[in-house]
Amino acid sequence: MKKIAFIGAGSFGFTRSLVRDILTFPAFRDCTLALMDIDDERLVYIKKAVERIIEEGKYGARVIATKNRAEALKDADGVVCTILVGGVNVWRYDVEIPKKYGVDINVGDTRGPSGIFRALRTIPTMLDICADIEKYCPEAIFLNYTNPMAMLCRAMKGKHSNINVTGLCHSVQGTAEMLARWIGAPIEEVTYLCAGINHQAFYLEYKWNGKDAYPLIREAVKKPDIYNEEIVRNEMFTHLDYYVTESSGHNSEYNAWFRKRPDLIERYCTNGTGWNPGTYAYILNDYLKREDSWKNKITEWLNQKEINLERGHEYAAYIFNAVFGDNTLFEFNGNVRNFGLIDNLPEGCCVEVPVIASKNNIRPIHVGALPQQLAILVNTSARCEELAVEGAIEGDPRKIFHAICFDPLTSAVLSLNEIKSMVDEMFEANREYLTPVFKHFN
Repeated sequence: MKKIAFIGAGSFGFTRSLVRDILTFPAFRDCTLALMDIDDERLVYIKKAVERIIEEGKYGARVIATKNRAEALKDADGVVCTILVGGVNVWRYDVEIPKKYGVDINVGDTRGPSGIFRALRTIPTMLDICADIEKYCPEAIFLNYTNPMAMLCRAMKGKHSNINVTGLCHSVQGTAEMLARWIGAPIEEVTYLCAGINHQAFYLEYKWNGKDAYPLIREAVKKPDIYNEEIVRNEMFTHLDYYVTESSGHNSEYNAWFRKRPDLIERYCTNGTGWNPGTYAYILNDYLKREDSWKNKITEWLNQKEINLERGHEYAAYIFNAVFGDNTLFEFNGNVRNFGLIDNLPEGCCVEVPVIASKNNIRPIHVGALPQQLAILVNTSARCEELAVEGAIEGDPRKIFHAICFDPLTSAVLSLNEIKSMVDEMFEANREYLTPVFKHFN
C-alpha cells in the first residue's frame, strides 16, 4: 500500500483535483492519503471532501487528517506541498507597500520585491519540511506547488539536502493548450520544447504534427480578439520571437516594459479580455474575497448529488504513477537546479526544463543555450533569485536589498534610496516572521 502526504491540504481546489486524479490509477486505489494542515477547520472540510471522492469512486483508500507533520510524512512514498505562510493578511503587505512607492504589482507571488518577501517567510518552513522528509521518508518524491517556485526549490535543494524535490507549475501545459486553441490544433497533436525559469520559460519549439507552428501563432496574434486576450505576452512574442509561459498579469511584473508608467499600465495591463488582465492587486483582492466565501463553496461542493471523478491533468498524479505506480513514462516541465541543463543561465540556479519520470527516477533533460535575447531577460531574474536565496539562508538583509535593487520593474521605477526605504518598510511589516532569521534589518 502506497502513502501520499499532502502538506497544506487545506488548499481545497488543488487537493480535491489531485486526490481525484491519483485514485484513478490502479496502483493507488487502496493508498493512504495523509492530509496535513495547521488550520483545524480547513482540515475537517478537506477530509470530508476526500472521503466523498473515495466513497463515490468505491475506492479502498484510507484517509488520515492531522496537524502533525511527522505523522503525515512517516513512510510516505510521495509528498505534495501547497502551503501559504502567513496568510493573505500578511501577503497583502508584499503588494501594498511597493504600490505606495510606485511599484504596481498584479500578483506578487513569484519574484521582485513581493515574491522575495514571500520567499523570506516561506523558506524556513520549507527547509523544516525537508528536514522532516529526510527523517521520516527519505526516499519519497517531493513535489512542490508552493510559490515563489524558483526560490523555494533552489533553497530546498541546497548543498546539504539529498531530498528528491521537483517544482510543478500549470503554466507550461496551460499556455500550450491556449496556443493550440488559437491555431485550431488538437492539443494531442502538438509537441513542444519549453525551457527557462518558472513563469518565464519560452517555447523554443512549438510543432503541430511535427511541423513548426510558430508561423500560425504569428498570424493568430494579429487578430484583435486573440491579441487582446494576452496583450503583454503577445507584445513580448512579437518583439522577442518566442512565446512565454504564464499570464500577461504575471509577466507584466517580471520586466521593465509594461508597468513602470500609468500610460503603459493603461495601454497594456488593464484593457485585456483574458482571465487575468493585469490590474493592480488582482490576486490579492481575489484571495481577500475568498476569506469570507470558502466555507460556503466547499459546502456547496459537498452537497452536490454527483461529483466528477474523471481523471484530469494534474502533473503530480502522473509523476507518482511513473515513479512508484505502474511505471508508465511521463514527461513534464519541472523546476530543478541548473546543473548542465541550460548552458547560458547561472550554474545551480533553479530552471524549468523538460523532465522524464520513470521507475524510481526523475531525470531532467539537457536543453542547451537559450536564444541570446531570452537569456539576457531570464539571467537577470535568475541572478536576483540566487542572491535572494543566499540572503534568506544567511540571514543577510543587505543581500535582499541588492536582489531587489536589480529587479527589472523596481529598478525602472525607483531610485536606490527609494528602494532602500521600501525594503526597510517591508522588513518591518514582516518582523514577526523574519526576526528569527534576520537579526538586524538595517
